[in-house]
Amino acid sequence: MYQIAIEQHFDAAHFLRGYRGKCEAMHGHRFQVVVRVEAAGLNDIGLAYDFADLKRHLAEVLARFDHTCLNEVPPFDKITPSSEHIAATIYAELKPKLSGAPVTLSSVEVWESPQSGVIYTPD
Repeated sequence: MYQIAIEQHFDAAHFLRGYRGKCEAMHGHRFQVVVRVEAAGLNDIGLAYDFADLKRHLAEVLARFDHTCLNEVPPFDKITPSSEHIAATIYAELKPKLSGAPVTLSSVEVWESPQSGVIYTPD
């Protein structure tokens, strides 16, 4: 089994509805996103999956979040844009883009700071 990982970032503001503390006020992050996919084998030139394709798919998902107030962008206009919800949303939006690819989406990590991050994997 091979596991391929890529990392990209986006910059956005958000606030945590219902939170008691300083994060209830609007603030910003450079969200680091790490995506991992798994492949059982390699293609005829020795690649499990092309990094460029995975980067392109992730960039398409992240583009609508970059330089926004996440609380105004669906689905975060209805759910709190916590790192947990952001990771699950990216996973849900990226998975169909990999339909038919020889890989399985394994996890999405979202880091809101170098010390604080979330890893989402499906049940």
